[in-house]
Amino acid sequence: MLSGVAGVVIADEGRDSLLPVIPAGQGDRCVEDTGFMRRNHMELLDHQRDETVLKGVRTEQYSLQGCLSCHVVYGSDAVPVTVASPGHFCRSCHDYAAVSIDCFQCHASRPGEHDVNADHQVSSAFPDTTDVQGPE
Repeated sequence: MLSGVAGVVIADEGRDSLLPVIPAGQGDRCVEDTGFMRRNHMELLDHQRDETVLKGVRTEQYSLQGCLSCHVVYGSDAVPVTVASPGHFCRSCHDYAAVSIDCFQCHASRPGEHDVNADHQVSSAFPDTTDVQGPE
């Protein structure tokens, strides 16, 4: 195994390129097929975020915590690694593609953790604000 500056990669025998190490999920199957998820996961997460934050609709199908629960990677101490680890599931491809991940500035990067910014979240008691306009 080779370790690169942009993340953990392997030289796949029989291929001419370096590929990211993509840890297998823990579940029976993903919510969508692998190719679809590789191409569209960000749009699904953005849509889920908008439905939850703007409309108050919470579903499990494309939730970030659902992804993290299935795609958890354990360290040598048998504890799930955080996004700070190059072995984190999300980092495996994001480092390879040189794409930053901003989800974990507010959200926990491993299952079962309390969100980093949870103490600063707006109460669900506030009315729907989807029609609120910004400064003119």
